[in-house]
Amino acid sequence: MSLPPRPKLGDSLPAANPSQETLDLLALRRSTPNALITEPGPDGAQIQDLLVIGARISDHRRIVPFRFVVLAGAARADFGEKLAAIFAEQNPQADEAAIENERQRFARIPVTIAVISAPDKNHKTPLWEQHLTAGAVCQNILIAANAMGFAAQWISEWIAYDDAAMKCLGLGAEEKLAGFILLGSAKEPPKERPRIEAQEITQYWRG
Repeated sequence: MSLPPRPKLGDSLPAANPSQETLDLLALRRSTPNALITEPGPDGAQIQDLLVIGARISDHRRIVPFRFVVLAGAARADFGEKLAAIFAEQNPQADEAAIENERQRFARIPVTIAVISAPDKNHKTPLWEQHLTAGAVCQNILIAANAMGFAAQWISEWIAYDDAAMKCLGLGAEEKLAGFILLGSAKEPPKERPRIEAQEITQYWRG
């Protein structure tokens, strides 16, 4: 499964792409809990394709207020060691099992893509819109991974809100983690979870 050639600047593109396959994927999309994610994960070329698709999102005024950090190979265990040390220091009451869980958090996942919201605070585009763009990147990758045949989950956890962990990941002062996208294969099919009925949260404006 490969991507079509990237269009050149100024190429005419279809305004709509009717696809029952896409509708089916979106209607049945289900995150796979990380405990069910195992090898194999995407290879180098597939990771690159996911990043290309992730970056092809609505971006008001083309600011590109996001970037990627990929955890793959030995880097997963290395990051896990740093997380375990941070967790142990901040939670002196934690037992070894809890610390080991943090050590293995990313080591047991084949590939993780961290999507970093990197807004330009001096740009006239509101920061809220810039952060929303990074969220759209996460969803693009999540859906693309499913379409490639991979199990995926979008998480944040305590790490996203911990300054030491984020500094370890390389985030700057103005950056935030939009999410970790965990990628691999499912040990077993995930079960459907409760869903809200859209009509329960929908109003049609009448003036």
